[in-house]
Amino acid sequence: MKKILAVTACPTGIAHTYLAAEALKKAAQEKGIELKVETRGAVGVENELTAKEIAEAQAIIIAADTEVNESRFAGKPVIKVSVGEAIKNPGALLDEALNKKATASDFINQVQQVKEEKSNQRTGVYKHLMTGVSYMIPLVVAGGLTIALSFVFGIKAFEQKGTLAAALMDIGGGAAFALMVPILAGFIAYSIAEKPGLAPGLIGGMLASKIGAGFLGGIVAGFLAGYIAKGLKDYVKLPKNLEGLKPVLIIPLFSSLAVGLLLIYVIGTPVKSIMDALTTWLKGLSSGNAILLGLILGAMMAFDMGGPVNKAAYTFAVGLLASNIYEPMAAVMAAGMTPPLGLWLATVLAPQKYTEEEREAGKAAAILGISFITEGAIPFAAADPLRIIPSIMTGSAIAAALSMAFHVTLRAPHGGIFVLPIPNAVGNLGMYVVAIAAGTIVTALMVNLLKKNK
Repeated sequence: MKKILAVTACPTGIAHTYLAAEALKKAAQEKGIELKVETRGAVGVENELTAKEIAEAQAIIIAADTEVNESRFAGKPVIKVSVGEAIKNPGALLDEALNKKATASDFINQVQQVKEEKSNQRTGVYKHLMTGVSYMIPLVVAGGLTIALSFVFGIKAFEQKGTLAAALMDIGGGAAFALMVPILAGFIAYSIAEKPGLAPGLIGGMLASKIGAGFLGGIVAGFLAGYIAKGLKDYVKLPKNLEGLKPVLIIPLFSSLAVGLLLIYVIGTPVKSIMDALTTWLKGLSSGNAILLGLILGAMMAFDMGGPVNKAAYTFAVGLLASNIYEPMAAVMAAGMTPPLGLWLATVLAPQKYTEEEREAGKAAAILGISFITEGAIPFAAADPLRIIPSIMTGSAIAAALSMAFHVTLRAPHGGIFVLPIPNAVGNLGMYVVAIAAGTIVTALMVNLLKKNK
């Protein structure tokens, strides 16, 4: 029996929500179709669809005139209409749902929607940190790849003044990388206090960079600047005719002074010591410790596929690029590519274990995987978390551990396979491909070992 799911919702949540549900149920019964309808009415959500039911459904009908969370239907054919349409033509809607097939582009669009919804759900410290990181990443990409291009002329070629190699190094290292920490701090502060936080955040970030406190100092400076600026904005009251001075004079001046003095005399030295110790430890990692670090970072990348744990590992690796430590970045990107690639390979190796929609979703997951979009694994994980999540964590941990063991380096924090052909962007490219392939194969084999035939 064909199985269709539906969601109905109208603005008032009273009449049309339930009329549409009844019309769909009656038409489904006449056609011999198994149908479950989730109603989102005035009394709340009733008959809520489960992840298992969504995984087993052939298609989803959304008959709604209000907002409905579609991210849970990623990878499924979805038909969206008004509640009125469901009341008038329920049979035609069911026929359309039976004939509709999910395409790779549908899957990719839905995964992008999941990413946007996750981004919108960020709050508090996590939101502020990710805002800073998102503004920093383009500088890291541009700077890292420009430095890599300068090495095309030779590792030491940039030392010869006036050459193209020297110019490329000035652009990448002297400008782009020099702005990384200030931009990180500035936009953390901007996220907290909006425009008044930007100046003290940028100044604090530049100071952190100058004193050698690195990305850790930038994070501290950004939060200090943001909360100090917000405190001044919220609690300093001036006569109405002087209020205009707050955003352009009082907040930037006093918050910049406070952040700067705290960094120079109180916080800067301890943070620099921590950063120096971390850098020394990472540069002197033994083979065993490097593999252990890779296992941890890899498992974190796959654990929540774009969530806070994933982003913590990613931010750690990106921040180290400013200190010329490139191995963790390579490990993290390999681990982020492996989950969707492994799930694609799983659908190819054992198609009998997957529905037609899942096999189609696997093709799209491959595209997302090579692009370093870990969220491509989310629909598979949502449908079968107990089998999928341990499998992708294992594969990602192996990919990252092998990358660290082979001393692979990566100068760009994003791009997937598309940065691999760039000269000197990846160190030990051949073994990097081996690490990604190994993680992908382990993921696929483990998933198929645990899954039953459909």
